[in-house]
Amino acid sequence: MAKSPYKPFTPKPEQVALMPPEAGNDINGLGETRFRRARPIYWHDPDSLAHGRLQKWFYTQNADDPEIIKSRENRAEILAIEVPPVSGEPLQQSAEDWTRDLQAHVATLDMELFGITALDPDWAFEGVDLPQKWIIMIGLAHDYEQIKTAPAMTAGAEVVRQYGRGTKAAKDIATWIRVRGWDATPQGGPMAGPLLLIPPAIECGFGELGKHGSIINKDYGSSFRLAAVLTDIPLLPTSRATYEVDDFCTRCQVCANACPPEAIMPEKVFVRGKLKWYVDFDKCIPFFNEHAGCAICIAVCPWSIPGRGERIIEQLQRRAAKKA
Repeated sequence: MAKSPYKPFTPKPEQVALMPPEAGNDINGLGETRFRRARPIYWHDPDSLAHGRLQKWFYTQNADDPEIIKSRENRAEILAIEVPPVSGEPLQQSAEDWTRDLQAHVATLDMELFGITALDPDWAFEGVDLPQKWIIMIGLAHDYEQIKTAPAMTAGAEVVRQYGRGTKAAKDIATWIRVRGWDATPQGGPMAGPLLLIPPAIECGFGELGKHGSIINKDYGSSFRLAAVLTDIPLLPTSRATYEVDDFCTRCQVCANACPPEAIMPEKVFVRGKLKWYVDFDKCIPFFNEHAGCAICIAVCPWSIPGRGERIIEQLQRRAAKKA
């Protein structure tokens, strides 16, 4: 791989001046061998965060770019859409019928990935109690030609656009549920809301966690965004998926070599009691802030190249067969 033109990276002094005394990796629980719930670190109310001034500063960067402006304006229109209140008597039917009807409705919406899983209270942020029983997961694929330009503004605008699509899909599903007499809460991005979205996305079958800290899906690689709907309607879960991503990521160095701040850790580490792939927050966030959210690691991931996933899976299966 050619050397990254963004290396070495030195953060702007004005951004460094906003760094809080508490390390982001400490907030995230890097090195902790006992489980605890996650603490909010970014994409929450900035006035409540140690890194809140950095989050505010992010929005001052590249704010005059026409593509970024257009994408943010489109997302603002979607955010302004009101989800109707719960109406009428709750529809009573089996989980099988609810799941079938929901899948039929989802097929009419603008989204690429869909899954269902039971809501695990441990996915909620510290101090948050979620009363719902189920989480409906939504995946929105990037336009590969746009995202592969990362960290250009074209890619940054594409990320904003997909977050907008995710919010719209979540609101559409929540509306569909509410008019049938049941409550439903949509959750789009980039704001994190009450819970982590990667764990339920993995549990419902979207894929496995990659070395770069994002999910790897067999069809879209890491080139997609997440949204969700929390609800109590009776549902059936979708199955978890596995295709030996760990085997691949252990040997692959593409994302690590491409990362300008060298934030992608080479091996799994303990994070809040779980051994997992992890991206060094304190190294990542300065470059992320200065380059419209970056996205280099998901753009260069071999799985993200359209049509490449199936071939990689075939190679991994052959490798596993040889080992056996």
